[in-house]
Amino acid sequence: MGTTTVVAARAAWSSVVRCGETLTVTDLHGNQAVDFLVYDAHDTSVRYSAPDTIHAQGGIFLTTGSVLLSGEHTPLMTVVEDEVGRHDTVGGACSKESNTLRYGHHTWAQHACVDNFLAEGARHGLGKRDLVSNINWYMNVPVEKDGTLGIVDGLSAPGRRLTLRAECDVLVLVSNCPQINNPCNGFDPTAVQLTIGAAG
Repeated sequence: MGTTTVVAARAAWSSVVRCGETLTVTDLHGNQAVDFLVYDAHDTSVRYSAPDTIHAQGGIFLTTGSVLLSGEHTPLMTVVEDEVGRHDTVGGACSKESNTLRYGHHTWAQHACVDNFLAEGARHGLGKRDLVSNINWYMNVPVEKDGTLGIVDGLSAPGRRLTLRAECDVLVLVSNCPQINNPCNGFDPTAVQLTIGAAG
């Protein structure tokens, strides 16, 4: 029997997902980016590595079959189902600093994903040094011909989901992205649903 949590717009969430269990992320209302970090639950120095994951799969987008690797090249989680088809590994997490640089100093007071990661990570003994380049589920970050990155309307829709299987005991941190200055959340952040399923 699994456990299901609805994570409010702009909120954070974390949990240990045991080896073999699944984590399903459901985009309840569509066009909502879900920032995501994953660590070995028994040794958080072993953590998701964007460079290792991208290199191993030969591309920057994640979908069914993508294996999330650590910096030690060990598998942490595998995407076993994906109803969207493409998820971002390079757009990063919004922060007060990046918001002011991109959108102006009037955005400084806005809540951001880095704030969520720091607050939620502190519950598990993690600090700023433990934050690495994250995954953005449902976020659409195309690479333009000149090499620049775009942040455009998402590819998701209400009710679409993706499911990951834990390849070891992992600690997952989620920031249900609060960004309102670009289209990654349709300028209107909404709730998502997270379900931990029993090992198969």
